Amino acid sequence: METKTLVINGIPRRLLVNPEDMLADVLRGQLQITSVKVGCGQGQCGACSVILDGRVVRSCIVKMRRVPENAAITTLEGIGTPTCLHPLQKAWIYHGAAQCGFCTPGFIVSAKGLLDVTPNPSREDVRDWFQKHHNICRCTGYQPLVNAVMDAAAVMRGEKKPEEIEFQMPADGHIWGTRLPRPSALAKVTGVAEFGADAAYRLPPETLHLALAQAKVSHALIKGIDTSEAEKMPGVYKVLTHKDVKGKNRITGLITFPANKGDGWDRPILNDEKVFQYGDALAIVCADSECNARAAAEKVRFDLELLPEYMSAPEAMAPDAIEIHPGTPNVYYDQNIEKGQDTRPFFEDPNNVVVEDSFYTQRQPHLPIEPDVGYAYLNEDGKLVIHSKSIGLHLHGLMIAPGLGLDFANDMIMVQNTTGGTFGYKFSPTMEALLGVAVLATGRPCHLRYNYEQQQQYTGKRSPFWTTVRYAADKNGKLLAMETDWSVDHGPYSEFGDLLTLRGAQYIGAGYGIPNIRGKGRTVCTNHCWGAAFRGYGAPESEFPSEVLMDMLAEKLNMDPLELRALNCYRKGDTTPTGQEPEVYSLPEMFELMRPRYKAALEKARASSEGRIKRGVGVSLGVYGAGLDGPDTAEAWAELNEDGGVTIGACWEDHGQGADAGTLGTAHAALRPLGIPAEKIRLVLNDTSKAPNSGPAGGSRSQVVVGNAIRVACETLIEAMRKPAGGFLDYAGMKAEGRDVRQPGKWSAPARDCDANAQGNPFCCYMYGLFLAEVAVDVDTGKTQVEKLTCVADIGAICNRSVTDGQIYGGMAQGVGLALSEDYEDIKKHSTIAGAGIPDIKMIPDEMEIIYVESPRPDGPFGASGVGEMPLSAPHAAIINAIANACGARVRHLPARPEKVLAAMPR
Repeated sequence: METKTLVINGIPRRLLVNPEDMLADVLRGQLQITSVKVGCGQGQCGACSVILDGRVVRSCIVKMRRVPENAAITTLEGIGTPTCLHPLQKAWIYHGAAQCGFCTPGFIVSAKGLLDVTPNPSREDVRDWFQKHHNICRCTGYQPLVNAVMDAAAVMRGEKKPEEIEFQMPADGHIWGTRLPRPSALAKVTGVAEFGADAAYRLPPETLHLALAQAKVSHALIKGIDTSEAEKMPGVYKVLTHKDVKGKNRITGLITFPANKGDGWDRPILNDEKVFQYGDALAIVCADSECNARAAAEKVRFDLELLPEYMSAPEAMAPDAIEIHPGTPNVYYDQNIEKGQDTRPFFEDPNNVVVEDSFYTQRQPHLPIEPDVGYAYLNEDGKLVIHSKSIGLHLHGLMIAPGLGLDFANDMIMVQNTTGGTFGYKFSPTMEALLGVAVLATGRPCHLRYNYEQQQQYTGKRSPFWTTVRYAADKNGKLLAMETDWSVDHGPYSEFGDLLTLRGAQYIGAGYGIPNIRGKGRTVCTNHCWGAAFRGYGAPESEFPSEVLMDMLAEKLNMDPLELRALNCYRKGDTTPTGQEPEVYSLPEMFELMRPRYKAALEKARASSEGRIKRGVGVSLGVYGAGLDGPDTAEAWAELNEDGGVTIGACWEDHGQGADAGTLGTAHAALRPLGIPAEKIRLVLNDTSKAPNSGPAGGSRSQVVVGNAIRVACETLIEAMRKPAGGFLDYAGMKAEGRDVRQPGKWSAPARDCDANAQGNPFCCYMYGLFLAEVAVDVDTGKTQVEKLTCVADIGAICNRSVTDGQIYGGMAQGVGLALSEDYEDIKKHSTIAGAGIPDIKMIPDEMEIIYVESPRPDGPFGASGVGEMPLSAPHAAIINAIANACGARVRHLPARPEKVLAAMPR
């Protein structure tokens, strides 16, 4: 240990430090400066950026022995405060650049470092700077961040007035459809938003810090677990195994389709009989510090009998493969689709044009910058309270309670922390049950934080699809029939696997009026990472093959790919693959808007292809339903406050998408008859002890289903306040007349579940996106650069334009990663944020354009549909089609890394 003086945000601080500790840990742990975030912990994400003696550094990889005496360190707190914002912070709010907000402090600090040395940067200067300093964002698609830096720089140079980067409330006070900043923006840009790992520093002294002892093989029988050496390690309070779990020690999938051959109880909380995947948790070490807990976890020993490892669907489907879950076949669910007539005659007719091919979409990792983290305790009523990144609070409580030996309604409370992105992996419970086991076994508060390797190895990923599709069309290009076959590699745990497989039936060929369809899909149990929801949930896997095959059909017909799609897109009389009539028919208008942009892009690509750089253009059509299948339901409440304001209660979970903005915008629109200003609408969100069951934040359901519940609650409150002679009672008047100032709202989607042949009306609202990708391919190396992305989007009437812009930019950016770089196949190589292929700012085009077509949805609140899933439904297919247009390389197996592009080029 040594003493060292650091000048922190202009104030000298004398510290006793370990020279081997990282600067980030000293700032966070010893000085409680929690605006400094630790994401990857390996200098790959930039969330921990600070300015050290005038240089931007990643503090998670700077050891204290390298920090000079009297070093000047600037963190976000030294740049601006909630009452005195720096122009960068103002611009970040104005441009919606803080979505989940976890990377925001690092970006703003890094941007401050840039403007200190380059006060008049170009957009490319900004992008180069963030690239050089490894600042990574998973939410925004980067464009809003660059916009914010450019505007802040203009204000600092005196070329713009500060009020030009501040939201101006419309004269009528109506916020629906505006760019009103999300309510959480101020906290995020000033670093006071408290994420799960930040809360660890505020927990009581008796808190235990947890570490997992995890399997380093993918399939084995557990013969024994030896915790004796771990229990002797410094600071260890207790080491827990499955013997310490008080309930069934299983997490239930909760909803399992009748045709599922499993029972949904296949995921252990702590593995007891078998290891099913690499990273399975076999023991929990509870200690006085995370460091001591992790050291002790390395001392837990396992006696394992290795079994064959089936790391893909084809391997697990092989005739000689053993059952991974004894008694349940590895292919445990089959999904048929039958629409219209028998398809065979259409494929046998020699007058028709037929195309067929096979495709693979990979095990895409979610790659949030914040790793999974949570804490739990017993409250004064003896209830187990779990705080986590859950985006399905009531759902998760019901999934884990039996395994813990509890009754969710009476024994548990679930609360969502400020969450650094999830993109769907937290639709499944991850650490929640582990925290519950530890608290119930020790009686003490417990905190668990994954490092990035654990984030990759323990949490779920997008399930790979192995898909074959056939089209039959007449010679004019009109689609007549489609045949499909798809296998879903869902890993070892079945939760929601059958639902995901149904998505293949719902979305392969979506967007086109295909009258006759036959196909079959299946869910396959494997030993690779378990499948979790990921933005798009089934659509990117399904629409990639059907959209690439559309280009192949166009080539065979000698027809333009855009015009082939326009010919076949939904029009009156057409139905979806499930036989449902679309709620709006806006696709022809969307094609009209895209057509001139597409033609201009083709001309530009032809004119600028030269030498080894070939440019190309690709299009794709993406469709997604807003909701969970069938009569999806949500609840909310609205309460009149004494000061005339209204409080809204709902569990509209927020994984960065803007739940607070959606709640506020929807409630404000519903409460317009009362004339309540936006600032007097308060939100009580995401605590099951205070807010009702609004359902999980998944499937782009929240704006439609939860939004309608909020609308109903507000309308019910208005009716309760109405005077017989006109006007409304105030709070005192309501109380005097004995009227309830809190009114409930409940809404169910007017939709119908699909039958055994995938026919039905599963969603009342859909989202539609038409994508245009412009790429440059180096034919010598096979490297692809996406130069521009365009999206014509119909998501209904827009609640908050800043939020929806951010969702679409971010979704398209994730589409670049899905198309070109992201994977979790090699368990060790892909266990870092960089190794898994996360796109940096120079991979994502600065040119991203959104054109909205706002077709009001009959069943959406104030005409709105959802947004989150649509932008990742099909942009990757447009990119792959653009590569083929550029150089003739048709990649069918994602991601399209350079070597695959080279191998696919015509010789």
